[in-house]
Amino acid sequence: MNFEGIYCFDTASVRFAFYPEGPGGPRVVAQISEETLHDEFGAREVGDSLLETCRQHFHVIEPVAVARYQAEPHRSITLTIDDFALHA
Repeated sequence: MNFEGIYCFDTASVRFAFYPEGPGGPRVVAQISEETLHDEFGAREVGDSLLETCRQHFHVIEPVAVARYQAEPHRSITLTIDDFALHA
């Protein structure tokens, strides 16, 4: 699946799309905090660097987003450091 994401300066996050039921299912939009991308995934800069970090680690980020969606499908999803505590 191609990575779909944008850096959002106003929320200090990367907003990204994922498909929890596969490519034929619904498109869900979530975000991951800038702090998480720095602390958990080693991003050094902001903007495009954060987007690239998210793209490189999407194989780790996407399953966490899917799990959050499945647990609470009607709530907005903002992934933070706490979401990756078990993945360290």
